[in-house]
Amino acid sequence: MLLILAALWAMLATLALSAPLSSSPLPPSQDPWYTAPLGFETAPPGAVLRLRCAPGNITTIFTSNSAAYSVLYRTTDSRYQPSWAVTTLLIPKQTNGSALLSYQIPYSSVDIDAVPSFALYNPAFTGTPPIYSDIQSALSLGWYVNIPDFETHTASFGVGITEGHATLDSVRAVLNAGFDLAADARYALWGYSGGSIASEWAAELQAQSAPELSFAGAAIGGTVPNVTTILTGAPGQWWAGLLPEALLGFTIEYPAARDYLLSQLKLTGPYNRTGFLVAENFGVEQAFAVLSSSTSSTATKAFLPRSCKTSKNNGYMGYHGIPQMPLYFYKATHDEIASIEAVDELVSRYCDVGGNVLYERDSIGGHLAEEINGDASAFRFLQSVLGGTYNHTGCTVRDVALNITDSPL
Repeated sequence: MLLILAALWAMLATLALSAPLSSSPLPPSQDPWYTAPLGFETAPPGAVLRLRCAPGNITTIFTSNSAAYSVLYRTTDSRYQPSWAVTTLLIPKQTNGSALLSYQIPYSSVDIDAVPSFALYNPAFTGTPPIYSDIQSALSLGWYVNIPDFETHTASFGVGITEGHATLDSVRAVLNAGFDLAADARYALWGYSGGSIASEWAAELQAQSAPELSFAGAAIGGTVPNVTTILTGAPGQWWAGLLPEALLGFTIEYPAARDYLLSQLKLTGPYNRTGFLVAENFGVEQAFAVLSSSTSSTATKAFLPRSCKTSKNNGYMGYHGIPQMPLYFYKATHDEIASIEAVDELVSRYCDVGGNVLYERDSIGGHLAEEINGDASAFRFLQSVLGGTYNHTGCTVRDVALNITDSPL
């Protein structure tokens, strides 16, 4: 039976790959390719459901990229129900197929058209430091680069179990499809901020959800160990626009919670429901620029006590398994979005059970600055684990002072 299913999904993938492509990409909301085939639910997690050469000019955006593919694959949501997502695979011009980097970009939006598989074509998106340089550097070293839409087709921003599953299953899908990766290829995870949610949850869910995978390592920066801190700490802050995005993302898979959330919003007057729901059509940069925390602060106060179970299941890191791979955490001690103490506690939890953890606490800058300041250190870690030279064991916590950017935040 499994062989029949495998043959079926391979045939579907081949048919999808042979379909004619547009010269420029359509938004996912308008592209019929972004749909799962009938019966996808019976496929195993990580099965390739559709496969195509990525449309448009993506191979000219990244100069070390020889080919790009869009892969639609089966995954599992936070309720452990069948779901699907898309990942983009970039293949380097010069490679021996020995390394795969799964790079979780922090897109942090409930707009289904804000996903990386579409946003990668936008210079404003890829030009945001250090996204372009990270991808370009990885490709130049001969690494395959996997970039999943880890919020899945439902745009479940902040839902840890969903994001972790989608990240793991994107790696499964790429390995299942082959793409001339070596049989013994090493693979690793990397994510900052919103990307840290997907990466860390993938790391802790791997043992139970994808035991056949053996990651060489995971670099996790700007970590948000408790996603509810986005909800409680946003009012009045520069990142207040994340509040409606997080509330909508956190309830997308839970209709009763979504109904209750909307019931707490005013129908008329300032900061009403209509103003709140515009977040569904905003990318993260638009959310920062336009949305006010006043729109949803009242709803947050009412919502959190009613969402305790959902919050604990999907928002608290460190309770769903012990990462089996070497971990590199990097964090600004003055991070505004999630406290350094929360990451200290998470690291301590893993160290207490024998985890292999290197944790660097940067005394310079805040959340935005650390994405730049800590980038080179994260990349060096990834070079060592993907190159097979990493020899750190045990738990190391050290304070550093890295000052690469002049960002005040």
